[in-house]
Amino acid sequence: MSLRKYLTSRVFFVQVLIAIAIIAALGYLFMHWLTFTTDHGNEIAVPNLSKLTEEQVEEKLDELDLDYVLLDSVDYRSDFPQYSVVEQDPTPGTKVKVGRKIYIKINTSGFSSVRIPDLVNKTYREAVPTLKALGLEEGSVTYVPNLGKDMVLEMRFKGRNLKAGDRVLKSSKIDLVLGDGKMSYEEEEKAADTLVAPIEEEIPVDEQ
Repeated sequence: MSLRKYLTSRVFFVQVLIAIAIIAALGYLFMHWLTFTTDHGNEIAVPNLSKLTEEQVEEKLDELDLDYVLLDSVDYRSDFPQYSVVEQDPTPGTKVKVGRKIYIKINTSGFSSVRIPDLVNKTYREAVPTLKALGLEEGSVTYVPNLGKDMVLEMRFKGRNLKAGDRVLKSSKIDLVLGDGKMSYEEEEKAADTLVAPIEEEIPVDEQ
């Protein structure tokens, strides 16, 4: 039989149909095997662990056949209870497989203290980044007559003056007293002389 007659024969079409059926069957079996090995379709939505304690996290994830890893504690955040979850990865609602590990970070027990840096005679632009780098916040800003414009003259916390080396809790608001730059050099000298004016001593005059 010639090739042309064979390609148009019934036998050839039957063999093609058989081959297609075999390929389809193998593809079907492969997809089922792939689904089984990857546990496809058996995904779990990650719960919201925010503000839960580590014990509550363990209990909740055990019910869902999930695990957790405690990464670290973070600086105290007043809007979260002590020793509660502040951050998690994956985020709530994410679909994950059974046995997936959820990474969490825990809130510390309270604010730690920091030493106040020496900001006197520093400019406002220098002072604010320094405070923020230490975990402190900028409070109110007050201007007083002084030759140095935007120069830090005093640091205050809750009404009391601070000096370099004093300790305050992180996230405390530090009030700054700045110079307004409107006082002339002569006025500043005069003001200083007024504050430390010498007391003249009376000298008795001998009678002749």
